Amino acid sequence: MKAILTPRAPAPRGHYSQAIVHGGMVYVAGTLPATPADPDRRPATVEEETEQSLRNVAAILEAAGSGLDRVVQMTVYVSDMSLWPDVNRAYARIMGDHRPARAVIPVKELFSGFRVEMQAIAATSA
Repeated sequence: MKAILTPRAPAPRGHYSQAIVHGGMVYVAGTLPATPADPDRRPATVEEETEQSLRNVAAILEAAGSGLDRVVQMTVYVSDMSLWPDVNRAYARIMGDHRPARAVIPVKELFSGFRVEMQAIAATSA
């Protein structure tokens, strides 16, 4: 197993790795829409949060030798299902034609008041 830590995504705030590579797969931890340079900044809209979460997931995947186009499963946590249309619109815009398996899980709240968090499993390019 190989732990991934890239400065292009927010540093873990707890006892976990950004991702683990094992057996030709990358397992990305839950990733919030924080920016690496300013982890306390809040995107203004839930669409911006979705885009930033996906940028963070992409940076972690790239550090692991993978990419968004190799995601096989994505889990999206959302703090209010009424936000789902905006989350889905931003997600579709970034993911394009690639449609990995996906689960959407409503939660009461997320760390630091964020409204979106994403977790991914992807194949490595190797």
